[in-house]
Amino acid sequence: MTARHEQIATELRRAIRRGEYPVGARLPAETELAARHGVSRGTVRQAVAALTAEGLIGSRQGARRVVLAGHRSQSFAELRSFAQWAQAMGREATGRVLAQEYRPATPEDAARLHLAEHTPLLHVLRVRGLDGEPVLVERTVYADWISPAVEPLDPDCASVTQRLHEETGLVFAHGEHVIDAVAAGARDAALLAVRRTSPLLRVRRVTTTHDGRPVEWSDDRYRPDAVSFTVHNAIGHNPLVRTTAG
Repeated sequence: MTARHEQIATELRRAIRRGEYPVGARLPAETELAARHGVSRGTVRQAVAALTAEGLIGSRQGARRVVLAGHRSQSFAELRSFAQWAQAMGREATGRVLAQEYRPATPEDAARLHLAEHTPLLHVLRVRGLDGEPVLVERTVYADWISPAVEPLDPDCASVTQRLHEETGLVFAHGEHVIDAVAAGARDAALLAVRRTSPLLRVRRVTTTHDGRPVEWSDDRYRPDAVSFTVHNAIGHNPLVRTTAG
């Protein structure tokens, strides 16, 4: 059963998405929200904290929360699959495999997955959606040791991460992400229903197990009007690293 604070967070997200609380608007006070939902202020604080972590709202001490964005961000504070993130946001994730085939590992594949060049690796082209709307094109290369478990999965499997965990016990424990922007080529433009050369948010990621064994590497391209990313840092803990392009 969904916790009460999660239900309230979902209702507030939907209200923000519908424009009931536009960017720059203040959310109702905690006491008002608590009375409206019949819960304690502590429960409301939990719901509001979730929206703050997602980058939807912000606040300063002694002031009511202000809406910062009309759509959800994905935070790197924890490693989540696309489907897990969508579910946490109250959205339905979809996935559709368009192509998959084995190819010999290129020098880039070998370096990212710590394998010998020419090792046969499974390449998967997949389109992801939120509530049926395409928002992400994934080009994923799986390590040779996990490829046999990925290959037979249903083409419409919404969460490869969850299925692999259920069937093999695999845990995606660590991720390294490189983020930049690219122009949409003809194929990506068609798959995401955007104009050719439209800017896309690209995330190149390598995911590993707890002991550092690479599982996959992927070139993910997002529609920037649908998904953004946030990094939260503080004076005592700053995971954000600035690097040169390349």
